[in-house]
Amino acid sequence: MPAVCPVLWREAVCRSSSIQMTQPLPMTLTQVAEALGGTLHGQGDLIIRRPVHPARAEAGEGVTDLAVAMEPALLAALEGSAARAALVAGGAVPPAGSVDGWIEVGRPRFAMHVITGRFEQPARLAPGIHPSAVVEEGAEIGEGAALGPFVHVGFGARVGAGSRVHSGVSIGAGAVVGADCLLHPGVRIGERVRVGDRVILHANAVIGADGFSFVTPEPGSVESAKATGRVDAINSRLARIASLGAVVLGDDVEIGANTCIDRGTLDDTRIGDGTKIDDMVMIGHNVRVGRLCMLCAQVGIAGSAVIGDGVVLAGRVGVADHITIGDNAVVGAGSGVGSNIPPRSVWMGYPALPKDQATEHYLFSRRLKHLFKDVSELKKRIRSLTVPS
Repeated sequence: MPAVCPVLWREAVCRSSSIQMTQPLPMTLTQVAEALGGTLHGQGDLIIRRPVHPARAEAGEGVTDLAVAMEPALLAALEGSAARAALVAGGAVPPAGSVDGWIEVGRPRFAMHVITGRFEQPARLAPGIHPSAVVEEGAEIGEGAALGPFVHVGFGARVGAGSRVHSGVSIGAGAVVGADCLLHPGVRIGERVRVGDRVILHANAVIGADGFSFVTPEPGSVESAKATGRVDAINSRLARIASLGAVVLGDDVEIGANTCIDRGTLDDTRIGDGTKIDDMVMIGHNVRVGRLCMLCAQVGIAGSAVIGDGVVLAGRVGVADHITIGDNAVVGAGSGVGSNIPPRSVWMGYPALPKDQATEHYLFSRRLKHLFKDVSELKKRIRSLTVPS
């Protein structure tokens, strides 16, 4: 079978039962410690069933849940836990007699990455094309790819080898989905969009909608407000500017549920390799987001903004159009970015300012009521000292 198969392959691989639940292989506590690069203490031959909160742990003969206790409160909770094994932060020791064995790790959050990946139980699609899926003429489905119920693949589109496309996904004409991607139910990929390898798109993400781009035949309210600070003109008609570009997602990108990324006007909207985007994020037309960025929930980025590599935008950050945020900058939650941000800086507030300035402004505003009270008292004293002429 070739690496990329034409749609004619469809009949040979159609199947009605598409969802398979995977089960993680059993691991001993010793094996878990080796996978984490942690230090094992105590009994290493315990069979680990799953990692859990100490309060939810269960144990049986030779089998136990692994209580994740990498914070002080969770460490104390081990005393009342049924777990016989625990995962703790570097330097921590479980209460005496609470567990038979434990693993000590130096970087708890990274340990969570490793252990949750080992014990994840995702629902996997069996390779092949579900009978209810529609694959248009000229589309190509890669070897080992899986298309679930009611998937639509448009004319000339390509789905890479090993990619899993869950129910109700639509892939537009000429779009390309790379190898080993995971598209959750309801994802929408517009025409000519290019998705890299190992990309994860969560439910109902929309990649490649038209940009929000309109213009008035004559100068309108927005232009007059920018020029004069007043609304001297009104909009007689809103004319649509078509989106001729597409969206390009790099390799290893992850896009959260209900996130929308608009296609560019003339060029493409681009998301760099390894960038992670949370749920309900809006990225406008022509935006360029660099590599290894983190955009948290409800971030909104207006058209033609440029986000550098390694940038972190916390929840509900708003970025104005044509703004540039430098590499490795961090912007605090709820900030409104209306000016360029230099690399490796921390900004916050509305309007966003360097962290020290924003903190100073906040503290000053908290002191204002005391200042007003002091001024009022001073006025009273001055009046009492005034001698009538």
